[in-house]
Amino acid sequence: MRMSDSRRLISLTIREAWWRLSRRLVLGRMSFIRFSGTTPDRLIVAPTDLRVIDPHIASEIVAGRFPLAGRILETDGESPFEVDLPSREFAIRLHTFSWARHIRALTEEDDLSRARQLVSRWLATHGRGIKGIAWEPDVAAQRLIAWLSHSPVILKQADHVFYRRFLKSLAVHVRYLRHVANAVPDGEGRLQVRIAIAFATVSMPASGSAIRRAARHLDDELDRQILPDGGHASRNPRVALDLLLDLLPLRQTYVNLGHDVPVKLIPSIDRMFPALRFFRHQGGELALFNGATSAQANELMSVLRYDETAGQPFKGLPDSQYERLAAKDVVVIMDTGCPLSAALSREAHAGCLSFELSSGRHRFIINSGAPRFAGERFRQMARVTAAHSTVTVEDRSSARLSTSRFLGPIITGGVTEVSVTHSPGEGGDSVVARHNGYAGAFNLMHERDLSLNAAGTTLRGRDRLVTVDGADPDPAHTASAVARFHIHPAISLRQADAHEVKLVAPDGDSWVLTCRDGVIVVEEDIFFADPSGLRKTQMLTIGFSAGEQPEIQWVLYRRT
Repeated sequence: MRMSDSRRLISLTIREAWWRLSRRLVLGRMSFIRFSGTTPDRLIVAPTDLRVIDPHIASEIVAGRFPLAGRILETDGESPFEVDLPSREFAIRLHTFSWARHIRALTEEDDLSRARQLVSRWLATHGRGIKGIAWEPDVAAQRLIAWLSHSPVILKQADHVFYRRFLKSLAVHVRYLRHVANAVPDGEGRLQVRIAIAFATVSMPASGSAIRRAARHLDDELDRQILPDGGHASRNPRVALDLLLDLLPLRQTYVNLGHDVPVKLIPSIDRMFPALRFFRHQGGELALFNGATSAQANELMSVLRYDETAGQPFKGLPDSQYERLAAKDVVVIMDTGCPLSAALSREAHAGCLSFELSSGRHRFIINSGAPRFAGERFRQMARVTAAHSTVTVEDRSSARLSTSRFLGPIITGGVTEVSVTHSPGEGGDSVVARHNGYAGAFNLMHERDLSLNAAGTTLRGRDRLVTVDGADPDPAHTASAVARFHIHPAISLRQADAHEVKLVAPDGDSWVLTCRDGVIVVEEDIFFADPSGLRKTQMLTIGFSAGEQPEIQWVLYRRT
């Protein structure tokens, strides 16, 4: 390990130790009594939930079956909050109550009462003890928003006793989240807490000072986490979608009730829309970078129908560090960055200079994406460079992922510098980028050049390994490299010869990958981000050597 890496690890360890000590001092001993206080006498408004409703899931829940996080829990009449749960991911989904929205699809009074019964059971089991997954801050924040949004269903035909218990628990949620907000790790979870508190102050009776304070704290967090180009500080395209699903109803709630809208809220939303469209492929799906998982077209449309910014997507997001090439119905998106901080890298992927290509309604070249519900082992597998459509050297990742239980799964080294040149032209656009992720281990830099012609029929690529000073590696350099092209499961492959493979979509749209500088090998692969779970697919690989052949050129052209 290099001395600079050792110093970085020491610094990160000290910072984590100080953070944990500070957090423990802030949190202290959690108890229901600590956060008890006055109970509001009513709810003022139920915010809108923009998320898609599925009547089938509602029917399953009413029947005592919970299809959450890729698993199904049969309760056999028992409370789901008192049985062993299939996984941590399942427990998180269950305790957020985000599934309560589906019950709105039902019409029978007995079915609608199921939501109230489940809230009552949760209160009996977890309402007096602030501990465990149920009270992790981001879970509690999502539950608070869900309870407020679906309170008309939860409180329908409720008696006075339940009504008071429900309102009392909402108040405890708010006081608890206010207390822990600054101790929540940096990132989306902390912003979710601030959004939930802001929702509560306008949905329940609150003083003017409380409303203004919640708005001010929300502004501060939006200012920190929403970058000038509209991307989220995590660099995860999916995070912007999830945040907008809450920020849009929050904005409307402020407006409808005549409150002053937080100063940063509307500008942040307006910046996020173009960034979200930047990552949108032609078929409506989001690109899979840095922890992004599946996002269906109807999810995106439920948000984008509120987009008033219009215009074509940007060609680059300089703060989020991505580039986009587009022509006709072809889109190429490329990752040209690295984590903005160690704290924000817990779900970041080692995918620098990876790219995705979509044509028409189909994605052809993808990254493997993050699994939506799988366990930690698969989450970490999805983060390595080999799970991305880019180059690996000696099968090592361009970023070092921590295996320390103390530090957690942060990125501790690797890519720290990326140079980018985006050159638009009448004949098409091109991007040339270079990163230093392999400089310490191999004295090598990976340079990638992508150019898409104006007709959207040809993508030319060049992958090159150079030394840190920009020269060709010594011929005796023994490091081997592999360029990977992960293929979407819907695409079929037909290999013509060792240097040419045809990629065919279900509707007949087809592209051909050719490379005269190396042999193209078809290999088995796993698509982590499929909505149904892990899915088998294929990838194409091209091997080359730093010393003997430091550069390969390849072409993807559309066959009509």
